[in-house]
Amino acid sequence: MYSYTLLWQTMQKQGVTTYSLVNHYGISSHLMSNLRHIKNVTVETIHRLCQILECTPNDIIEIVADDSV
Repeated sequence: MYSYTLLWQTMQKQGVTTYSLVNHYGISSHLMSNLRHIKNVTVETIHRLCQILECTPNDIIEIVADDSV
């Protein structure tokens, strides 16, 4: 399983809002919904967010242990 908690923290540190991602950077609201609900996103999406936020994937996504496996 994975978590996008780091994404929200990175956005907050850099002063980037969900609104700006959608309206200024062209990230779809559907994609933002997927991130909020911890659904799958593509590596290309992670790459695009890294470009926008000038960070690495480690600043956006974290792999967390899934005890059900």
